[in-house]
Amino acid sequence: MQKYRIHALVAAAYLGTFLSTLDISIVNVALPTLQSALQTDLAGLQWVVNIYAIALSAVMLSAGPLGDRYGHKRVWLGSVLLFVVGSLICAVAGRLETLLWGRGIQGIAGALLIPGAMPILTLAFSEPHQRARAIGGWSAFSALALISGPLVGGLLVEQYGWESVFLVNVPFGILALLLGAWGISERKHPEQAAFDPLGQVLSMLWLGMLSYSLIKIGDQGAMFDEVLVPLSLAAVGLCAFIWVECRVRRPLLPLVLFRYRALALANVASFVLGFASYSSLFFLSIFLQQVQGNTPAQTGWKLMPQFAVMAVTSLLFGRLAARFSLQFLMVSGYALIGVALCSMATFTPVTTDGVIVAVFVVLGLGAGLSVPATGMMVMGGTPPEYSGIASATMNALRQTGMTLGIAFLGSIMSLCAVHQLTLAGKEAGFANAATMAQRAVTDNIFPGQSNGLFERYSSLYQSAMADSFGLVMLGAGTLCLIVSGLLLVFGAKGAISTPEAIPENQQ
Repeated sequence: MQKYRIHALVAAAYLGTFLSTLDISIVNVALPTLQSALQTDLAGLQWVVNIYAIALSAVMLSAGPLGDRYGHKRVWLGSVLLFVVGSLICAVAGRLETLLWGRGIQGIAGALLIPGAMPILTLAFSEPHQRARAIGGWSAFSALALISGPLVGGLLVEQYGWESVFLVNVPFGILALLLGAWGISERKHPEQAAFDPLGQVLSMLWLGMLSYSLIKIGDQGAMFDEVLVPLSLAAVGLCAFIWVECRVRRPLLPLVLFRYRALALANVASFVLGFASYSSLFFLSIFLQQVQGNTPAQTGWKLMPQFAVMAVTSLLFGRLAARFSLQFLMVSGYALIGVALCSMATFTPVTTDGVIVAVFVVLGLGAGLSVPATGMMVMGGTPPEYSGIASATMNALRQTGMTLGIAFLGSIMSLCAVHQLTLAGKEAGFANAATMAQRAVTDNIFPGQSNGLFERYSSLYQSAMADSFGLVMLGAGTLCLIVSGLLLVFGAKGAISTPEAIPENQQ
């Protein structure tokens, strides 16, 4: 009986992580369909992805303390149930606001599910080789979710509508809930739990306000104070968060960790990884569907090589790390991501599938090297007693980077596309060219199809969107190349090593 309970525990932990990871990628291919169905604009699409990422990054730091305080099993089961509820709210949403509430609930649940699986698996297996196998399978399931997300999402959207990308979570969630309730044993350590509710609230406040202001930049109709006020609130919230974390007895984020060069550099790299690489999926989905005219399923097929190569490279990372230095692998990974993203600046509405897939393969290879290498650098640069919070911080910063990347780069892409389309429309003799450009780029609304007007304007739109897409990808790629250079210069000669223990008076 005990053997079957262990199997149930493993299956539950895998399914929970699969669900929360799947929703990072599966929704992206449904974005253009969502835009039409809910009659929203580009900013609305940014929020569909960002509200999930904000909740992930802001709440993830609390996963460990909540499990220690209230019990890992109780928190994990509650998270699965919450994720199912959030998925149902998304599926029945008839308005953007309702969908965003559901996505926020999903993000909070996912923030507890992803890191919550690790202590459950670690405590279930006492022997190192069994633990390694269980955690290896957990990593493989995460990779499987990333690989299958775009393809499954594309097929579901075409066959059953956008609602199905959320409804698919329900049966898996119920199965995970039943298996976890039977197989997981309760453990809690309230004496070790950090308790920092004010820090948690402030982290969500400043990140949410910053994302809102960055998205508003892309709204041509936004007033100056609509950007300045939330930006100011974000700055105040961030300063207050840092002040609280420096004074609370058990902080959500021990800022003293950033005294160490290797750890600080690794966390900067993790943020950039989210800002440039993870956020690119949002823009790739829009480019493939709205610029090149692919269906959701075709988009999923074209995105698959990126995640497949990323998964295979991650699985082989242990062997690569035995032959090459960690610094070499990190420098190579970020450089490959930078080269791939910069190459996307050459993409046009008629770029062939072969070229696109080849660039995606390079992007996947770079991510497959960078993600585990960054994790190893964080673990190698952290005192053992802080390993858990350091891992959570790294993941939270990556999600924060993705959130801000989608917000900032999305606004830049929108502004550039509107500007270029306005100029092209005026040259083509269209009246009200500026209004038409704004409606086409942000709302995806085009002029009527009489007299070939739709075809002529669609061609201008595709060119403007392709150019603006290339511009933001060039910026993201350049940022990755800069990080690669920093790792090359500052990551050598002992920077990637375990620091001395933190002095007692700074803990």
